[in-house]
Amino acid sequence: MAFLADILSRVKPSATIAVTQMARELKNGGKDVISLSVGEPDFDTPQNIKDAAIAAIERGETKYTPVSGIVPLREAIAAKFKRENDLTYTPAQTIVGTGGKQILFNAFMATLNPGDEVVIPAPYWVSYPEMVAICGGTSVLVETTIENDFKLTAEALEKAITPKTKWFMFNSPSNPSGAAYSHDELKALTDVLFKHPHVWVLTDDMYEHLCYGDFKYYSPAQVEPKLYDRTLTMNGVSKAYAMTGWRIGYAAGPLELIKAMDMIQGQQTSGACSIAQWAAVEALNGPQDYVHESRKIFEERRDLVVSMLNQASGLKCPKPEGAFYVYPSCAALIGKTAPSGKVIENDEDFVMELLATEGVATVHGAAFGLGPNFRVSYALSTENLTEACGRIQRFCASLK
Repeated sequence: MAFLADILSRVKPSATIAVTQMARELKNGGKDVISLSVGEPDFDTPQNIKDAAIAAIERGETKYTPVSGIVPLREAIAAKFKRENDLTYTPAQTIVGTGGKQILFNAFMATLNPGDEVVIPAPYWVSYPEMVAICGGTSVLVETTIENDFKLTAEALEKAITPKTKWFMFNSPSNPSGAAYSHDELKALTDVLFKHPHVWVLTDDMYEHLCYGDFKYYSPAQVEPKLYDRTLTMNGVSKAYAMTGWRIGYAAGPLELIKAMDMIQGQQTSGACSIAQWAAVEALNGPQDYVHESRKIFEERRDLVVSMLNQASGLKCPKPEGAFYVYPSCAALIGKTAPSGKVIENDEDFVMELLATEGVATVHGAAFGLGPNFRVSYALSTENLTEACGRIQRFCASLK
């Protein structure tokens, strides 16, 4: 359609949203569907956070807010970064957006010129390269391997950097793989970045609080303080506090960048929802019991799903350190024939046949830039996960 902008030819719709919608429509049509495609906790928002939102409504906190966020929330964000990440920011160095997506989008919009490159490890969250494309940049995708637990190596990062590189996009724990970087693994990457002063770091820490076992979480500027002046650290309340629908993301970074992002947001959406911001103040400053309790449950679910998927014929499922996803390989099943008679030629065929045959919705690896794999979200009850993984085992066994 000639009326539409040329940029749309470079942008693809979100595969995770598309699969989730497809599963929803099948379920509404009467099909027995278990969706393992949704990237949000299945728990309710903690009561103290909901109470804080109700109190804000009753106080009349229903007016426009400053573009970058209400002062109590920006103070809470600065305190959170100091308390949990040993990163010192003033409230003026923070910004609040309508979800983490807006933070990332505004950062790219404020900095990217045509020809600028953004290095993105694959597999990646589906929106990263699309945001880069919309903002006029070029994504440089660097594949990782299942043998290396889907973690980027220093050598691969070094090779990907060029004089045109503006950002390194970093996500740990990762969506979709769940891979999280230890201090030493992250230090190897920051050593490379330190040698290239023109490269900035955009770190997506959204799954910070979902790390399991003895794993200790670190953020890039925490590991290498010399990168502080060229790092934007993004986080949010959606995953840690089961607040996906509240739409609050936040970030901290150099003041000049924060001011540029504020200017863009001021012409775009202005401030985020006032009630959601007051709820986020309570999330960050209030009791953290929910975070610890939910982490334990997610860890138990991870262990169940990894065990059951590794018992499925032809699947290989690494055990990740964090998030609530696993990213099994279905490479051994490519070329086999499904009960419908369809030959499985790639991971998209695999997930579509799985959905049609067994009513289990997952997301194909090609959407995340690396296959033949598929993403499974275990943000679901143990009962549903057990049933879904049993169906996956049955489907894999049915392939000839």
